[in-house]
Amino acid sequence: MKIFFLIMIPLTCVFSNGCNSPAIKSAEVSANTFDPEAKLATLGIVLPDPPQPVANYVNGVRTGNLIFLAGKGPKRADGTEITGKLGVDVSIEQGYEGARLTAINQLAVLKEMLGDLKRVKRIVKVLGMVNSDPSFIDQPKVINGFSDLMVEVFGERGKHARSAVGMASLPRGQAVEIEMIVEVED
Repeated sequence: MKIFFLIMIPLTCVFSNGCNSPAIKSAEVSANTFDPEAKLATLGIVLPDPPQPVANYVNGVRTGNLIFLAGKGPKRADGTEITGKLGVDVSIEQGYEGARLTAINQLAVLKEMLGDLKRVKRIVKVLGMVNSDPSFIDQPKVINGFSDLMVEVFGERGKHARSAVGMASLPRGQAVEIEMIVEVED
């Protein structure tokens, strides 16, 4: 004789937030507490005025729910840049800081375009270009400065696909240039 057990789940739990599931409560809390700008403040980061394009292009283009941000570099608020070549006169640590500064500049552009960083649904793709000596092979360690900040600010939404590549040179001798694609809420 076979015995079958049926597990009954109230329909209110399946079709609504009516049950006390920890997973449901956790999802509700994380959705209600998602505040990238508050996170920037806790990190002591104040977004600068977005760096303006230096040639015939725009900072970003939105199509549908995607924003394609043009490449930016490690420009400080005073207008100076982190310049040099990784593997020659710039250390991995300095390159990492340059990539982090570039992330701050990209966030400034994104904030100007969206008005509120809460509208970021996902950092989708990052292309990190590193001004490198041909023998330098640690481009990913440098671009981690950008990626680490995206995850610090956006949590899971900040995890992204990425390329980190070496370049023979970059505009104005900057140490890094990074572009990204972002999915946004309407």
